Amino acid sequence: MFPFARKDYFPSNLVENLPLSTPIDKLEFIVFDTETTGFNLAKEDRLIEIGAVKVKGMEVVEESAYQSYINPNRQIPREITELTGIANEQVEKAPDAMQAIQKLTSLANQTSACYVGHYVSFDMHAIKYELKRRNLHWKAPKAIDTLNLIGYIAPSYDMRDLEKYARDFGTRIYQRHSAKGDALTTAYLFVELLHICHDRGIKTWGDLLMVGEIL
Repeated sequence: MFPFARKDYFPSNLVENLPLSTPIDKLEFIVFDTETTGFNLAKEDRLIEIGAVKVKGMEVVEESAYQSYINPNRQIPREITELTGIANEQVEKAPDAMQAIQKLTSLANQTSACYVGHYVSFDMHAIKYELKRRNLHWKAPKAIDTLNLIGYIAPSYDMRDLEKYARDFGTRIYQRHSAKGDALTTAYLFVELLHICHDRGIKTWGDLLMVGEIL
C-alpha cells in the first residue's frame, strides 16, 4: 500500500515538476489499457483487466510489460466475454481493483512523465471511478492520448480504431481487446507517432503536452 499523504488522495506516482524543456527522447512513459464489464463506469461497470508497458528513449521496453485480471465482484456480461475472452472463472480469484491500480502506479516509479493510451480518457475514468468508490481521488495525473497525436499529424482521420491506426502507421499489432495486447499495440503506435512528431518539430516535453495532453 502507498503511504497516502491525505486520506482522500491517491498518488499518480509520476515525475513531479518535470522541466518543459526536457527533450522527448529523454522521457519515460507508462502506456496502459483497461478492460471493463461495460461502459457505464460511474454506476455498475467495473475493471476486469489492466495492462501496461513502459516507453523509454522513444522505444518500447517490452520486458516491463504488466498485466492483471481484476475481480469486479459482479458477473461479466456474455457480450464482454465474447469480446475480450475474459470469463468469470478467470477473475474469480484475481486481485481487486485497488491492488491492480497500485501495481500500475508503482510501475511509474516516479520516473515516468505521464500515462499514455488510445482514447485514454476512458481508461482514466475507469480507474478514477474505482478509486472514487473507495473515497479516493486520483489527483490530476497527466495523460497523453495517441488520438490527439494522430489528430496533430493527420487531421483528416476521423476513426478511433486502434488496429486501423496501427496498420496505417505500420506498427505492431498484438492481441485485440486484451489489456496487455492493446497496451503493447498502443505503445508501438505511440513510439511511431513520437518519431513523426519529433521530425515535425515537437522536440520537448512542453511541445508534446501542447499537442497530445488530454484536458
